[in-house]
Amino acid sequence: MMGCDAVLRFFALALSLTAAVVLGIDKETKTVPVVLVPDLPPMNVPLTSKWHYLSAFVFFVVANAIACGYAAISLILTLIMNGKKGITMMIIFFDLVMVALLFSGVGAAAAIGIMGYKGNSHVQWNKVCNVFEKFCAQAAAAVGISAGAAAAFLLLVLLAIFNLHNRH
Repeated sequence: MMGCDAVLRFFALALSLTAAVVLGIDKETKTVPVVLVPDLPPMNVPLTSKWHYLSAFVFFVVANAIACGYAAISLILTLIMNGKKGITMMIIFFDLVMVALLFSGVGAAAAIGIMGYKGNSHVQWNKVCNVFEKFCAQAAAAVGISAGAAAAFLLLVLLAIFNLHNRH
């Protein structure tokens, strides 16, 4: 089981790092026609979409960066400590914290992504993914990658439960 644990930790590290980078470099500028006065022709205005303009995306990037750092530390501790009970219980606890952190980041980013894709007529928020297609596609990819990292941490928790159950 030790090899499976190390592979899952490396997988979680790689996926959380990739998700943070993919959204962290996400930026797109488009020139959009804006009508100021109905009788005049529209004015072309350059607009930029960046990940740090939305707090849900900031939370997502920070959550993935934290999970990546933790995955690196826990991978080293797992390989060095080789099953010491106190360290193992602490790692299991923080694995569970990473599951919650990553899934909450995925949920927040997905919710704002759906808002960008569909808009919300009740509060007069227009959809923007029809304009910023590359930005939205890259954000969606980051959300999917991060969900994979969260699933890897969930598998680590399930593996720990299975190991504890087999010991007793």
